Amino acid sequence: MSDAIFAAIKFDGNGLVPAIAQQHDTGEVLMMAWMNRAAIEETLTTGRVCYWSRSRQSFWRKGESSGQVQSLKQLIVDCDGDTLLLKVDQLGVACHTGRRTCFYRAAEDGALVEIHPVLMDPNALYGCGHKH
Repeated sequence: MSDAIFAAIKFDGNGLVPAIAQQHDTGEVLMMAWMNRAAIEETLTTGRVCYWSRSRQSFWRKGESSGQVQSLKQLIVDCDGDTLLLKVDQLGVACHTGRRTCFYRAAEDGALVEIHPVLMDPNALYGCGHKH
């Protein structure tokens, strides 16, 4: 793994950097999550996206429990080095709510309106009571 890649990334005080996942062929923004150096290394090595779960303090291998895998097509570092863009091929849904994208609520006329439907039952994805 090239040190030049990590020299360009500015991790925060907790050793994390935000990563935005985008469908590589449509440009659809799917989700935002956090990555540390080890998660980035694993993602670049395996081609399957791995994040860092701040709530569980552990690796979050996207799709490991749900089957909704993200395959990395390209990792892009922004101009300041403080955000990553992951161009991925998303199998199924990206959001734990069962929607294709985590960005499913839009501000319209002073209210939040759901603009993307639930495509899969979250309980079928993760089992009852599971939180991503």
